[in-house]
Amino acid sequence: MRILFVLDRVENAASANALMGFRLAEQLVACDHSVHILTLWDGLHTPPAPPEGVVQHLLAFADERLMNEALENGRRGGTPVPLRLARLAAHPTAVAAAFRQLVLKSPRRTVDTQREIERLDAEFHYDAVCAVCAPYRAAFALEEASIGGKKYLWQLDPYASNRDYTAPGGFAREGRLLDALDGTFITPQAVPDYAGGAPLANWCEKTHVLGFPTLLPRGCRAEEHDDMRCVFCGSLYPELREPHFAAALFSALPGTDVTMTMAGGGWQYFAADAAQTKAVLGEQFEQPGPVPAETARTMQAQADVLLNLGNAADNQLPSKLFDYFAAGKPVLHLCVIENDPALPYLARYPLALVLHQGQADAADILHRWLGEVCGKQLPFGEVCDLFPELVPQAVAAEFVRWLM
Repeated sequence: MRILFVLDRVENAASANALMGFRLAEQLVACDHSVHILTLWDGLHTPPAPPEGVVQHLLAFADERLMNEALENGRRGGTPVPLRLARLAAHPTAVAAAFRQLVLKSPRRTVDTQREIERLDAEFHYDAVCAVCAPYRAAFALEEASIGGKKYLWQLDPYASNRDYTAPGGFAREGRLLDALDGTFITPQAVPDYAGGAPLANWCEKTHVLGFPTLLPRGCRAEEHDDMRCVFCGSLYPELREPHFAAALFSALPGTDVTMTMAGGGWQYFAADAAQTKAVLGEQFEQPGPVPAETARTMQAQADVLLNLGNAADNQLPSKLFDYFAAGKPVLHLCVIENDPALPYLARYPLALVLHQGQADAADILHRWLGEVCGKQLPFGEVCDLFPELVPQAVAAEFVRWLM
């Protein structure tokens, strides 16, 4: 089959969803399918090279990056609106992007992506085009595109039921989007949206549950070190994934032999937490900021414990959790809601500790557990047996089965 994936890195150059697209593409090529990738990027951070055998096409949106930076992605709080508009006015291309998006309701990313999908399809005649979401600009571009092959979404994050923002048009808009598609691949956490009586029940026959293609062997070994290293690599988001629990927990740990490293973006929203944690832990709290994917993998390989921050939403699950499982290392999961979607997976992983926000003696429990799991690691084959639905080859086979 000839397949085109559309990936969006405009808001996040290190997008986890784009990484999932790369991994699935790699497996499909290994099965003798022809795979192209159209990557939408920010014009500043050059996208990584695609897997061997995959052809990548690039489409830059520096104007939208500048617009997002000036307007702070429309988030509540932060800089006052007049100052945001003043920053926007300093970049004419960003002003034009904002006018197209906010006034004309015709974002350049959607319009130009539609044209590029149509151009590529006319040249390469794909059997299927699949937009990997979120973000959803590529999905709306695919919705309107005139192509010869089938149209699919891979919804790694939901649209209307996303708790991180208010999706324009809500479920009605998502329904119209699904009307234009041949099918959509969803996560297990999205299944309730399509159940009887749910907002998307009318489109349940178009859905196929697909796992995260995350279980890949990790080759690097940890260097010798005297401290116990707990590492988190990921982005922070207000009201969705916040550092408060982790900061308070590690600040309360007895002893001084534990180092907490939290790499990734989003700390601008939590400067007070960072300052307070640094004041308590000193050099044992590391904040390297956003790091390249290869650096993150090295940091995780050198960790003793991998730290996962639970989302404050029951229908979104960070795919990094499964990368942690693939490493076979102890995983500390900090849970902030009762119905955390990660809990069923963590219950299957023998080297996991789940702590709940507000739990009594959490610091003492963690201290004892760190001593018990130090140096332990599961063989990769055992992890694959625990989570067969996350093995990339199995995910690719399931993907193709539904496309046929």
